[in-house]
Amino acid sequence: MRKILAGAAAAAIAAGAGSAAYAAPSYTFQTLNNNTDPTFNQLLGINSAGTIAGYFGSGMAGHPNKGYTLAPPYGQGNYTNENFPGSVQTQVTGLNNTGTTVGFWSNSNNGVGMDANFGFTDVGGTFTNVNNPHTPAAPLTFNQLLGVNSSNTAVGFYTDANAVNHGYTYNIGSKTFSADINDPNGVSTTTAAINNAGLLVGFDMDANAVTHGFVDNGGTFTEVNAPGATNTSLLGVNNNGLAVGFDMTGAVMDGFLYNIATGAFTILDDPNGIGTTTINGVNDLGQVVGFYVDGAGNTDGFLATPTTGAVPEPASFAVLGAGLVGAGLLRRRRRVG
Repeated sequence: MRKILAGAAAAAIAAGAGSAAYAAPSYTFQTLNNNTDPTFNQLLGINSAGTIAGYFGSGMAGHPNKGYTLAPPYGQGNYTNENFPGSVQTQVTGLNNTGTTVGFWSNSNNGVGMDANFGFTDVGGTFTNVNNPHTPAAPLTFNQLLGVNSSNTAVGFYTDANAVNHGYTYNIGSKTFSADINDPNGVSTTTAAINNAGLLVGFDMDANAVTHGFVDNGGTFTEVNAPGATNTSLLGVNNNGLAVGFDMTGAVMDGFLYNIATGAFTILDDPNGIGTTTINGVNDLGQVVGFYVDGAGNTDGFLATPTTGAVPEPASFAVLGAGLVGAGLLRRRRRVG
Protein backbone atom coordinates (compact mmCIF):
# COMPACT_ATOMS: atom_id res chain seq x y z
CA MET A 1 0.00 0.00 0.00
CA ARG A 2 1.05 3.33 -0.54
CA LYS A 3 1.39 10.81 6.11
CA ILE A 4 2.18 16.38 18.23
CA LEU A 5 5.45 17.13 17.37
CA ALA A 6 6.82 20.64 17.81
CA GLY A 7 7.52 22.68 14.75
CA ALA A 8 6.08 25.96 13.48
CA ALA A 9 7.53 28.30 10.90
CA ALA A 10 6.24 31.28 8.94
CA ALA A 11 6.75 31.63 5.22
CA ALA A 12 6.27 34.70 3.04
CA ILE A 13 5.62 34.99 -0.67
CA ALA A 14 8.48 35.99 -2.93
CA ALA A 15 8.04 39.23 -4.83
CA GLY A 16 6.45 38.89 -8.24
CA ALA A 17 3.44 39.54 -10.39
CA GLY A 18 0.22 39.33 -8.41
CA SER A 19 -3.48 38.93 -9.11
CA ALA A 20 -6.19 41.16 -7.71
CA ALA A 21 -8.32 38.08 -7.14
CA TYR A 22 -5.58 36.05 -5.46
CA ALA A 23 -3.53 37.89 -2.89
CA ALA A 24 -0.03 36.72 -2.07
CA PRO A 25 -0.41 34.22 0.79
CA SER A 26 1.75 33.47 3.79
CA TYR A 27 1.50 30.37 5.96
CA THR A 28 2.41 28.96 9.34
CA PHE A 29 3.60 25.34 9.27
CA GLN A 30 3.22 22.59 11.88
CA THR A 31 4.77 19.14 11.71
CA LEU A 32 2.14 16.63 12.89
CA ASN A 33 3.25 13.04 13.50
CA ASN A 34 1.51 10.26 15.37
CA ASN A 35 4.09 9.23 17.97
CA THR A 36 3.08 5.59 17.52
CA ASP A 37 5.37 5.77 14.48
CA PRO A 38 7.26 9.05 14.16
CA THR A 39 9.25 7.75 11.16
CA PHE A 40 6.40 7.71 8.62
CA ASN A 41 3.23 9.81 8.61
CA GLN A 42 1.18 11.15 5.71
CA LEU A 43 -1.70 13.64 6.09
CA LEU A 44 -4.11 13.28 3.19
CA GLY A 45 -7.25 15.36 3.81
CA ILE A 46 -8.66 18.12 6.01
CA ASN A 47 -12.23 19.36 6.49
CA SER A 48 -13.40 22.83 7.46
CA ALA A 49 -13.50 21.93 11.16
CA GLY A 50 -9.77 21.23 10.92
CA THR A 51 -10.08 17.45 11.33
CA ILE A 52 -7.36 15.66 9.36
CA ALA A 53 -7.30 12.22 7.71
CA GLY A 54 -4.06 10.28 7.45
CA TYR A 55 -2.06 7.23 8.41
CA PHE A 56 1.27 6.05 9.75
CA GLY A 57 3.51 3.20 8.58
CA SER A 58 5.32 2.98 5.23
CA GLY A 59 3.56 -0.12 3.91
CA MET A 60 6.84 -1.98 3.55
CA ALA A 61 6.72 -5.59 4.72
CA GLY A 62 6.47 -5.57 8.51
CA HIS A 63 5.61 -1.86 8.58
CA PRO A 64 1.86 -1.74 7.80
CA ASN A 65 -0.24 1.36 7.12
CA LYS A 66 -2.55 2.24 10.01
CA GLY A 67 -5.24 4.86 9.51
CA TYR A 68 -6.29 7.70 11.80
CA THR A 69 -8.05 11.00 12.06
CA LEU A 70 -6.59 13.92 13.99
CA ALA A 71 -8.69 16.70 15.54
CA PRO A 72 -7.61 20.14 16.85
CA PRO A 73 -5.67 21.08 18.93
CA TYR A 74 -3.52 18.33 17.36
CA GLY A 75 -1.95 16.75 20.42
CA GLN A 76 -1.12 13.06 20.67
CA GLY A 77 -4.37 12.55 22.57
CA ASN A 78 -6.35 13.93 19.61
CA TYR A 79 -5.57 10.99 17.29
CA THR A 80 -8.35 8.46 16.71
CA ASN A 81 -7.41 5.12 15.16
CA GLU A 82 -9.52 4.25 12.11
CA ASN A 83 -8.94 0.89 10.46
CA PHE A 84 -11.30 -1.16 8.31
CA PRO A 85 -12.54 -4.10 10.44
CA GLY A 86 -10.36 -7.18 9.93
CA SER A 87 -7.85 -5.34 7.78
CA VAL A 88 -4.08 -5.70 7.94
CA GLN A 89 -3.54 -2.21 6.56
CA THR A 90 -5.69 0.92 6.19
CA GLN A 91 -5.26 4.42 4.84
CA VAL A 92 -7.83 7.13 5.60
CA THR A 93 -7.50 9.32 2.53
CA GLY A 94 -10.36 11.84 2.71
CA LEU A 95 -13.19 13.24 4.80
CA ASN A 96 -16.00 15.75 4.40
CA ASN A 97 -17.61 18.40 6.57
CA THR A 98 -20.22 15.96 7.93
CA GLY A 99 -17.63 13.50 9.25
CA THR A 100 -17.80 10.83 6.56
CA THR A 101 -14.38 9.34 5.82
CA VAL A 102 -13.13 7.27 2.89
CA GLY A 103 -10.00 5.34 2.09
CA PHE A 104 -8.72 1.90 1.24
CA TRP A 105 -7.55 -1.21 3.04
CA SER A 106 -5.55 -4.36 2.46
CA ASN A 107 -5.69 -7.91 3.77
CA SER A 108 -1.90 -8.38 3.62
CA ASN A 109 1.41 -6.57 4.19
CA ASN A 110 3.76 -7.99 1.59
CA GLY A 111 5.28 -4.66 0.61
CA VAL A 112 4.45 -1.55 -1.39
CA GLY A 113 2.66 -2.49 -4.64
CA MET A 114 2.34 -6.13 -3.61
CA ASP A 115 -0.92 -5.97 -1.67
CA ALA A 116 -4.50 -5.90 -2.94
CA ASN A 117 -6.37 -2.65 -2.20
CA PHE A 118 -10.09 -2.33 -1.46
CA GLY A 119 -12.01 0.94 -1.07
CA PHE A 120 -14.15 1.75 1.96
CA THR A 121 -16.47 4.36 3.41
CA ASP A 122 -17.08 5.09 7.09
CA VAL A 123 -20.34 6.88 7.87
CA GLY A 124 -20.89 7.40 11.58
CA GLY A 125 -18.75 4.38 12.46
CA THR A 126 -20.40 2.05 9.92
CA PHE A 127 -17.82 0.73 7.47
CA THR A 128 -18.76 -0.36 3.96
CA ASN A 129 -16.46 -2.16 1.56
CA VAL A 130 -16.51 -0.36 -1.83
CA ASN A 131 -15.07 -1.83 -5.00
CA ASN A 132 -15.92 -0.77 -8.52
CA PRO A 133 -17.51 -3.76 -10.29
CA HIS A 134 -15.04 -3.34 -13.16
CA THR A 135 -12.10 -4.06 -10.86
CA PRO A 136 -10.46 -7.37 -11.86
CA ALA A 137 -9.73 -9.96 -9.20
CA ALA A 138 -6.34 -10.88 -10.69
CA PRO A 139 -3.45 -10.43 -10.58
CA LEU A 140 -4.25 -8.10 -7.66
CA THR A 141 -7.44 -6.20 -6.92
CA PHE A 142 -6.52 -2.53 -6.88
CA ASN A 143 -9.30 -0.12 -5.94
CA GLN A 144 -9.02 3.07 -3.89
CA LEU A 145 -11.37 5.81 -2.68
CA LEU A 146 -9.47 9.09 -2.34
CA GLY A 147 -11.96 11.84 -1.55
CA VAL A 148 -15.55 12.67 -0.63
CA ASN A 149 -17.72 15.79 -0.71
CA SER A 150 -20.43 16.89 1.73
CA SER A 151 -23.15 15.27 -0.41
CA ASN A 152 -21.46 11.93 0.32
CA THR A 153 -20.26 11.48 -3.23
CA ALA A 154 -16.88 9.79 -3.14
CA VAL A 155 -14.24 9.69 -5.84
CA GLY A 156 -11.61 7.09 -6.61
CA PHE A 157 -10.13 4.80 -9.21
CA TYR A 158 -9.52 1.17 -10.07
CA THR A 159 -6.78 -0.54 -12.06
CA ASP A 160 -7.78 -2.84 -14.90
CA ALA A 161 -6.12 -6.07 -16.06
CA ASN A 162 -3.80 -4.07 -18.33
CA ALA A 163 -2.53 -1.94 -15.41
CA VAL A 164 -4.51 1.09 -16.63
CA ASN A 165 -6.29 3.31 -14.10
CA HIS A 166 -9.89 4.48 -14.52
CA GLY A 167 -11.58 7.09 -12.33
CA TYR A 168 -15.14 7.02 -11.01
CA THR A 169 -17.50 8.58 -8.51
CA TYR A 170 -19.50 6.62 -5.95
CA ASN A 171 -22.80 7.69 -4.37
CA ILE A 172 -22.56 6.51 -0.77
CA GLY A 173 -26.31 6.79 -0.13
CA SER A 174 -27.46 4.76 -3.13
CA LYS A 175 -24.27 2.65 -3.35
CA THR A 176 -24.03 3.30 -7.08
CA PHE A 177 -21.03 3.92 -9.32
CA SER A 178 -20.66 6.35 -12.19
CA ALA A 179 -19.42 5.29 -15.58
CA ASP A 180 -15.64 5.21 -15.88
CA ILE A 181 -14.03 8.65 -15.93
CA ASN A 182 -11.17 8.78 -18.42
CA ASP A 183 -9.26 11.92 -19.32
CA PRO A 184 -9.15 11.99 -23.14
CA ASN A 185 -5.68 13.55 -22.96
CA GLY A 186 -4.13 10.52 -21.25
CA VAL A 187 -4.06 6.74 -21.28
CA SER A 188 -4.52 6.24 -17.51
CA THR A 189 -6.70 8.38 -15.21
CA THR A 190 -6.79 8.83 -11.42
CA THR A 191 -9.62 10.96 -10.00
CA ALA A 192 -8.36 12.21 -6.65
CA ALA A 193 -10.81 14.76 -5.22
CA ILE A 194 -14.30 16.23 -5.59
CA ASN A 195 -15.88 19.39 -4.19
CA ASN A 196 -19.50 20.14 -3.37
CA ALA A 197 -20.18 21.45 -6.88
CA GLY A 198 -19.03 18.14 -8.34
CA LEU A 199 -15.78 19.59 -9.71
CA LEU A 200 -13.18 16.81 -10.01
CA VAL A 201 -9.41 17.02 -9.99
CA GLY A 202 -6.78 14.36 -10.49
CA PHE A 203 -4.03 13.34 -12.84
CA ASP A 204 -3.47 11.28 -15.95
CA MET A 205 -0.48 9.58 -17.53
CA ASP A 206 0.14 10.04 -21.23
CA ALA A 207 1.61 7.60 -23.75
CA ASN A 208 5.12 8.81 -22.84
CA ALA A 209 4.56 8.08 -19.11
CA VAL A 210 4.40 11.80 -18.31
CA THR A 211 1.93 12.81 -15.59
CA HIS A 212 -0.41 15.78 -16.09
CA GLY A 213 -2.96 17.27 -13.70
CA PHE A 214 -6.53 17.80 -14.81
CA VAL A 215 -9.74 19.54 -13.82
CA ASP A 216 -13.00 17.83 -14.85
CA ASN A 217 -15.89 20.30 -14.86
CA GLY A 218 -19.01 18.35 -15.84
CA GLY A 219 -17.11 16.20 -18.33
CA THR A 220 -15.01 19.02 -19.77
CA PHE A 221 -11.34 18.30 -19.06
CA THR A 222 -8.69 21.00 -18.68
CA GLU A 223 -5.09 19.83 -18.59
CA VAL A 224 -2.99 21.42 -15.84
CA ASN A 225 0.81 21.55 -16.04
CA ALA A 226 2.98 23.46 -13.58
CA PRO A 227 5.34 25.79 -15.49
CA GLY A 228 8.79 24.27 -15.90
CA ALA A 229 7.82 20.96 -14.29
CA THR A 230 8.25 17.54 -15.85
CA ASN A 231 5.26 16.00 -14.03
CA THR A 232 2.18 17.53 -12.37
CA SER A 233 -0.48 15.94 -10.13
CA LEU A 234 -3.61 17.51 -8.62
CA LEU A 235 -4.66 15.78 -5.39
CA GLY A 236 -7.20 18.01 -3.62
CA VAL A 237 -9.74 20.77 -4.23
CA ASN A 238 -11.93 22.93 -2.00
CA ASN A 239 -15.31 24.59 -2.53
CA ASN A 240 -13.66 27.89 -3.51
CA GLY A 241 -11.94 26.33 -6.51
CA LEU A 242 -8.47 26.15 -4.96
CA ALA A 243 -6.67 22.95 -5.93
CA VAL A 244 -3.47 21.50 -4.47
CA GLY A 245 -0.92 18.91 -5.47
CA PHE A 246 2.74 18.49 -6.32
CA ASP A 247 5.04 18.73 -9.29
CA MET A 248 8.38 17.23 -10.21
CA THR A 249 11.30 19.01 -11.82
CA GLY A 250 13.99 16.39 -12.19
CA ALA A 251 14.32 14.85 -8.74
CA VAL A 252 12.87 17.91 -6.96
CA MET A 253 9.30 17.67 -5.66
CA ASP A 254 7.38 20.85 -4.80
CA GLY A 255 3.92 21.24 -3.31
CA PHE A 256 1.70 23.84 -4.94
CA LEU A 257 -1.59 25.72 -4.83
CA TYR A 258 -3.50 26.12 -8.09
CA ASN A 259 -6.22 28.74 -8.55
CA ILE A 260 -8.56 27.05 -11.05
CA ALA A 261 -10.22 30.29 -12.14
CA THR A 262 -7.04 32.24 -12.92
CA GLY A 263 -4.59 29.44 -13.66
CA ALA A 264 -2.12 30.86 -11.10
CA PHE A 265 0.33 28.48 -9.43
CA THR A 266 1.96 29.15 -6.06
CA ILE A 267 4.76 26.83 -4.92
CA LEU A 268 4.35 25.93 -1.24
CA ASP A 269 7.04 23.80 0.41
CA ASP A 270 7.30 22.96 4.08
CA PRO A 271 10.44 24.80 5.32
CA ASN A 272 11.74 21.49 6.70
CA GLY A 273 11.20 19.68 3.41
CA ILE A 274 12.21 21.95 0.54
CA GLY A 275 12.18 19.84 -2.61
CA THR A 276 10.40 16.90 -0.94
CA THR A 277 6.91 18.33 -0.28
CA THR A 278 3.55 16.89 -1.36
CA ILE A 279 0.25 18.68 -0.65
CA ASN A 280 -2.74 16.31 -0.56
CA GLY A 281 -5.69 18.19 0.91
CA VAL A 282 -7.17 21.67 1.31
CA ASN A 283 -10.23 22.93 3.19
CA ASP A 284 -12.44 25.97 2.61
CA LEU A 285 -10.33 28.07 5.01
CA GLY A 286 -7.29 27.49 2.81
CA GLN A 287 -5.55 25.18 5.30
CA VAL A 288 -3.52 22.51 3.53
CA VAL A 289 -2.10 19.16 4.64
CA GLY A 290 0.49 16.86 3.19
CA PHE A 291 3.91 15.44 3.94
CA TYR A 292 7.63 15.93 3.38
CA VAL A 293 10.86 13.97 3.81
CA ASP A 294 13.18 15.36 6.47
CA GLY A 295 16.96 15.31 6.75
CA ALA A 296 16.88 12.02 8.63
CA GLY A 297 14.92 10.34 5.83
CA ASN A 298 11.66 10.23 7.81
CA THR A 299 8.31 11.08 6.19
CA ASP A 300 6.55 13.74 8.27
CA GLY A 301 2.99 15.02 8.05
CA PHE A 302 2.37 18.75 8.06
CA LEU A 303 -0.40 21.30 8.37
CA ALA A 304 -0.02 24.75 6.80
CA THR A 305 -2.42 27.45 7.96
CA PRO A 306 -2.75 30.70 6.00
CA THR A 307 -2.14 33.96 7.79
CA THR A 308 -2.99 36.22 4.82
CA GLY A 309 -4.37 36.02 1.33
CA ALA A 310 -4.86 32.28 0.97
CA VAL A 311 -8.55 32.12 0.04
CA PRO A 312 -9.41 33.38 -3.46
CA GLU A 313 -12.21 35.92 -3.61
CA PRO A 314 -15.57 34.42 -4.68
CA ALA A 315 -15.80 36.74 -7.69
CA SER A 316 -12.77 35.08 -9.23
CA PHE A 317 -14.68 31.83 -9.68
CA ALA A 318 -17.41 33.10 -11.97
CA VAL A 319 -15.59 31.46 -14.86
CA LEU A 320 -16.13 27.99 -13.44
CA GLY A 321 -19.60 27.77 -14.93
CA ALA A 322 -18.14 28.72 -18.30
CA GLY A 323 -16.22 25.47 -18.57
CA LEU A 324 -12.88 26.87 -17.36
CA VAL A 325 -12.33 28.61 -20.68
CA GLY A 326 -8.77 29.85 -20.81
CA ALA A 327 -7.79 28.37 -17.45
CA GLY A 328 -5.00 26.42 -19.08
CA LEU A 329 -3.63 29.44 -20.94
CA LEU A 330 -2.45 31.74 -18.17
CA ARG A 331 -0.33 30.30 -15.37
CA ARG A 332 1.76 32.41 -13.04
CA ARG A 333 4.13 30.48 -10.81
CA ARG A 334 5.01 32.00 -7.46
CA ARG A 335 6.92 30.53 -4.56
CA VAL A 336 6.18 30.63 -0.86
CA GLY A 337 9.23 30.32 1.31
